[in-house]
Amino acid sequence: MNVLIANDDGIDARGLRELVMALSEVADVYVFAPDGQRSAFSHSITTGRKITGARTEVPGAKLAYALSGTPADCVKLGCRFLRARGIELDMVFAGINHGSNLGTDTIYSGTVGAAVEGNICGLPAVAVSVGSHQASHFDYACELAVNTIKKAADKISPDTVININVPDVPKEEVKGVRYTVLGARDYNEYFSAEDAMKDTIEYQYSGAPLMYEGLPEILDVISDQKGYATITPLQRDMTYYGKMEDLRSWGIDE
Repeated sequence: MNVLIANDDGIDARGLRELVMALSEVADVYVFAPDGQRSAFSHSITTGRKITGARTEVPGAKLAYALSGTPADCVKLGCRFLRARGIELDMVFAGINHGSNLGTDTIYSGTVGAAVEGNICGLPAVAVSVGSHQASHFDYACELAVNTIKKAADKISPDTVININVPDVPKEEVKGVRYTVLGARDYNEYFSAEDAMKDTIEYQYSGAPLMYEGLPEILDVISDQKGYATITPLQRDMTYYGKMEDLRSWGIDE
């Protein structure tokens, strides 16, 4: 089993290092990851300029490169680089992200973007996140990632991303695992202007996720809020099939 690992927190992030060591027990691991922080880069790719890469050492990895590109760049280039050298990949993993990727977070997430790029490259993919930007508990997230290889690697289709989110607490404090759908992920967000009197205005985005009441626990954000790890299947097809007939009836082409 050959696995490519990327992330959006950068190649030196502890979450990536923990995931590499865990998966190296059950697979040959190759790392292509950003050379620095690329959170919230979504599925962006680099065009119009060169992407540079430097070989480095990541304990547990057969080969590792730090790239100047985005998380999706890392997967796209990693897959092609390895295939050109006769290494056929079986799966892509993205993470472990420092911070959860729940609900509408998945639209912005560089971690999920990297995993979806794995699908575009024809491979099943798994995104793994721990729910704190100062995450310190990676053991259970690693265990679920390893179990995904052991129990589902031959069952996940190459058009599927398995999105795993785990609370940042010791394993014994996680209430269990729930299989969920994406929910809304709203924030008490704001932009603060540094100086509105200048010709150039500088803004800093910030915010904290809202807490919800009375919503079903099938939603990933609710189960996470209640202390459960969540596993959600994602796909990249964004077509709204239920609107096809309405679209035709509007007569836009007439």
